[in-house]
Amino acid sequence: MLELNERIQGGAEAITGVLRLPFDTRQKSRFRATLEDGTEVGVVLERGGILRGGDRLRAADGRLVQVEAADEPVSTVHCKDATALARLCYHLGNRHVPLQIGQGFARYRHDHVLDDMVRGLGLEPRSESAPFEPEAGAYGGGHGHGHHH
Repeated sequence: MLELNERIQGGAEAITGVLRLPFDTRQKSRFRATLEDGTEVGVVLERGGILRGGDRLRAADGRLVQVEAADEPVSTVHCKDATALARLCYHLGNRHVPLQIGQGFARYRHDHVLDDMVRGLGLEPRSESAPFEPEAGAYGGGHGHGHHH
């Protein structure tokens, strides 16, 4: 099994594999997974970080693997009204819901109860399968990427 044990910043080295993971797995520092090409890997990183789409990991043998956020069941709310979108984010955040916020949209893990609450605010959630990159939080460290969908 290939061991991925180092997070790499920047550089132009060639990527030799892709590791596509849902958010729940990307929050862990130690886990087993499979690369897109079928290679079994063990990820062993320092605790406390979150893997984000685009992050790169170095294997013990020098290979470089890129992390990608896997599609997962989410609800996405598109809204051109900044006040309505801010109100939505406030109510979801008040419930400690992991939330991805982008230009004109908010995304959370699909949940029919939350979808009903969103409709009660006068907005319409769309259930879909998409990458989920929630905010790290004010004290969560890590970094975010400006993904636009």
